[in-house]
Amino acid sequence: MSNIDDTLKERGARYGAFKHHAAIAQNIQDAMRLGAGWVNLAADQKQALTVIADKIARILNGDPNWADNFHDIAGYAILVEKRLLADQAPKEPLKVVRGKQT
Repeated sequence: MSNIDDTLKERGARYGAFKHHAAIAQNIQDAMRLGAGWVNLAADQKQALTVIADKIARILNGDPNWADNFHDIAGYAILVEKRLLADQAPKEPLKVVRGKQT
């Protein structure tokens, strides 16, 4: 068996049949895209929610006790949180040192 076949066998055992996983993931994503607020999201927010939907589908279709899926969900949420906090942080005024702005 090739490496990819080994990987697919391993993933299938962990996450269930891809066909069923894909159906769950697409249903979740369709519901998100129908939400009125979807158009107001930034690209990173949309992508994080898309990947989170995929992780949720893996949980529902496969091994719900595989902690890595929950870890990944938290990670994608934190990536957006960090960007939002950085965007909302007060900006320090420019300092002038010997006639130069820093």
